[in-house]
Amino acid sequence: MKTAVEQQSIPAVESSSSPSKNKNLTLWPLVAATFFMVSGGTYGTEDTVHGAGYMGAILIFLITPVLWSLPTAFMIGELASALPEEGGFYVWVRRALGPCWGFQEAWLSLVASVFDMAIYPALFVEYLNRLFPYFGIGHRGALVGLAIVTVCALLNIAGVRLVALTSLWLFVLLTMPFAVLIIVALWKHGMFSGQTVQSSVHVDMMMGILAAMWNYMGWDNASTIAAEVSNPQRTYSRAMLITVGIVALSYILPVAAMSVTGIQPNAFVTGSWADLAAQVVGPWLRVVLVAGGMLSAFGMFNSLVMSYSRLPLAMARDGMLPRVFAEVHPKSKAPWVAILSLAVCWALCLGLSFERLVTIDILIYGLSLLLEFAALAALRLREPDLPRPFRVPGGTFGAFAVGVFPMLLLGFSVVRSESERIAGMNALAFGCLIIAAGFVVYFLRSAAIRDRQSTEST
Repeated sequence: MKTAVEQQSIPAVESSSSPSKNKNLTLWPLVAATFFMVSGGTYGTEDTVHGAGYMGAILIFLITPVLWSLPTAFMIGELASALPEEGGFYVWVRRALGPCWGFQEAWLSLVASVFDMAIYPALFVEYLNRLFPYFGIGHRGALVGLAIVTVCALLNIAGVRLVALTSLWLFVLLTMPFAVLIIVALWKHGMFSGQTVQSSVHVDMMMGILAAMWNYMGWDNASTIAAEVSNPQRTYSRAMLITVGIVALSYILPVAAMSVTGIQPNAFVTGSWADLAAQVVGPWLRVVLVAGGMLSAFGMFNSLVMSYSRLPLAMARDGMLPRVFAEVHPKSKAPWVAILSLAVCWALCLGLSFERLVTIDILIYGLSLLLEFAALAALRLREPDLPRPFRVPGGTFGAFAVGVFPMLLLGFSVVRSESERIAGMNALAFGCLIIAAGFVVYFLRSAAIRDRQSTEST
């Protein structure tokens, strides 16, 4: 039960759980959308291979989903089936831990999105430069990134169904060239040629682990559109588990196939899949994979716009943000004000490096994930009778223990943040400032609401 202070601090404008009439997403479109929210395919795995070598990368890609993705998928499966509401993880934390922590959950997620979303246009430009070096000169790459932000914002304003169907077709298109690469690599160099597996070359194991964590994170993003999913109580748990398997295979199989080609692991750098595929198969596959890399980055950005834009919508309905963020398009029902506002913020971070973006992204995202696991445990204690069509295995102990390994892995990001610098300070200090700013904004917002209520009552 909320205290009187909690009940008065943030008046509800409109329930964040208002049911949507547009239950447009079924299982496979949700799987495709989640796939792009988390992964986008094999693209982006180069830093893990470069850092850990072939065998190290395969081991990391096998262990990471077990220790990182599956616990998170279990947590999301239970909470999304129990509370399938617009705003997803923000609603869970607010209900379990109160308005202040609910605000911090949304704050951390939105701030993390500013860094996370800048990665995908950067990857798009990285692949584009491999076909057309023209775009690597001056500010041309930044202009391309800005165009990606604009197009995806417009697609999302058009509606969630269009975004999900786009993700489904992109998933099919992105799978084909890597299937060709795997078959040719194994035929020419692998199981039919008698060659041995290429030995690993250690460069930066820590960066390899962090890159893998980034490639496996974002499962909770799909929860924010729960009000627009058909039969979410059943669909979410199935979609999470199916997507974990698809993502793991999309990483492991191509890396395993490349390990027998004789190409050194240190040849893998951000955006290098196209060039390496050309060495194994031929120049034509390079062109296809470059186009695929661009589509992958586009698909990831497009799906995540759909996810993140529902947070300001839900917060505005709860009175935590100005009412204007609750505005939706009259036809598509998309939160167009939230989409456009976030697009501006994402565009401002387009110039940061990939390594710097990944480090700060994991650090801030990890804290929001910690609150979600805390919400899972708190709701098991506070609302044991809440209907849960899907439950984390292991009873109450399982609900508490499921977050242990993800939190241990997040310790790596804290260690790594000491060596990365953002705005003249190390990333850990920068992250602490962001966390503190969240509490300041919350209490200033609460004070403003109380002053307004006091003025209206007199």
